[in-house]
Amino acid sequence: QLQASGGGSVQAGGSLRLSCVASGRAFSTYAMGWFRQASGKEREFVSGIGRSGAGTYYTDTAKGRFTISRDNAKNTVYLQMNDLNPEDTADYYCAAARRPGVPRRRSEYDYWGQGTLVTVSS
Repeated sequence: QLQASGGGSVQAGGSLRLSCVASGRAFSTYAMGWFRQASGKEREFVSGIGRSGAGTYYTDTAKGRFTISRDNAKNTVYLQMNDLNPEDTADYYCAAARRPGVPRRRSEYDYWGQGTLVTVSS
């Protein structure tokens, strides 16, 4: 089970840190990802991190502004989001994939948390 939190309302240029806590003992065997879904749009990949945390991947929209990290001792993955803009407004979802590397496709992820809403006003 994945529990995401940290969403909220901020003004453009602001920051938020999302957290996703996983239950169970096998957290370190899962690659983790963050996806987002804006109203009326498909869910899209934002960033992912490999099982050990050594490998990360960011989409072009996230690169330079977002940082993904994980703490395997706490069963938690984070997404630090800086310099937010209204286009970042969406429900953000964390997901877990039991595979190596950094998966980027929705179909590669096995478990999903509930969304946490991020609203950025101009």
